Amino acid sequence: MNSKKLTNLILGAMVLGVMVGYLVNLYGAGSTFPSVCDLISILADVFLRLIKMIIAPLVFATLVVGIAKMGDASTIGRVGLKTFAWFISMSFVSLLLGLVMVNILQPGIGVELTLPEVAASTGLNKAGLNLSEFVRHIFPISIFDAMAKNEILQIVVFAVFFGVGAAGMGERADEFIRNLDMLSHIMLKITTAVMKLAPVAVFSAVSSVIAENGISILITYGKFMLSFYAAIATLWVVIILISSLVLKNRTWRLVKMLREPALLAFTTASSEAAYPMTLERVERFGCKNKIASFVLPVGYSFNLDGSMMYCTFAAIFIAQVYGVQMELSQQLLMLLVLMITSKGIAGVPRASLVVIAATLSQFNLPEAGVLLIFGVDHFLDMARSATNVLGNGLATAVISKWEGELES
Repeated sequence: MNSKKLTNLILGAMVLGVMVGYLVNLYGAGSTFPSVCDLISILADVFLRLIKMIIAPLVFATLVVGIAKMGDASTIGRVGLKTFAWFISMSFVSLLLGLVMVNILQPGIGVELTLPEVAASTGLNKAGLNLSEFVRHIFPISIFDAMAKNEILQIVVFAVFFGVGAAGMGERADEFIRNLDMLSHIMLKITTAVMKLAPVAVFSAVSSVIAENGISILITYGKFMLSFYAAIATLWVVIILISSLVLKNRTWRLVKMLREPALLAFTTASSEAAYPMTLERVERFGCKNKIASFVLPVGYSFNLDGSMMYCTFAAIFIAQVYGVQMELSQQLLMLLVLMITSKGIAGVPRASLVVIAATLSQFNLPEAGVLLIFGVDHFLDMARSATNVLGNGLATAVISKWEGELES
């Protein structure tokens, strides 16, 4: 299935999903309504499970092969330093831009919604959102446990150790590395087959969300959602412009190639769903496997540009809704706090909401304010996921260019 046909099918499935979801929400009645939503969502769940089934072996195999091909530890350290320098810089840009846009657009001013009680529970688990727990979380107790839970960050850590060890074995490890390389190609072959289900999964995901929440919720939160999408569009422009300083006129070609994985992430509200396709596209663009297989999986833990922007945007939105005036110094302090706490969200369910809830309490804002955006979080997550794919794809190309490993 060519990329243009896949794009058209996904867009068609999304439109059809909205229509069917609206009809189910409009005419669904009684106790059967929840079960109808559950039945509709099954296909999306199956698709995401199939994608997650692929990710662990694919990340492990490609990363080990890439590191083994890099050779010495100094090369690995140099690539890692450049990668994290880019990730930290882009995280700061995303957080700052979110802060600027929410103050310009002011989506929370004049919002007349019933606010939750200050003592209301958000239902989010923030227990693991601290430095000590994050450091412990980085290192896996068992690689099999990490793979079973799809803990990408832990898989990356083990793969780095394994790859360095394999590189140190020299020619004795060549056969094993070739077998791992074959494993990665098998996983990509499976991905091609699974991707044929993408339009069906998109229809299922979109229709079930609309069926459960109704289109009316989009109208109620219209100003907030439109403001956030405007901020995301601005972030796309900024990311592309900054990347073009390194990639020059090739930037737009890569953006075009990332269109399908970004669209898939958008319609399924899952960056993971687009990981295999993103890896295939950046390699087709010219990024060497040894760089792409390192930067991309690490980026899925440390370079979530869309999620970063959402943290500052949503936090200040909640303050605006409550009528709390925050001085510029307080907002900048919040940005710095989010810069640190957001790096501990890998593997945390509803990660952005968890970070926001944990940050609100530090600035005397009710954590329960997060409940205001629960209903539309899925629609906002769609934009966040697509942005994360774009940011990581461009980051991979930039690091490849810096290393002189980008083919023309």
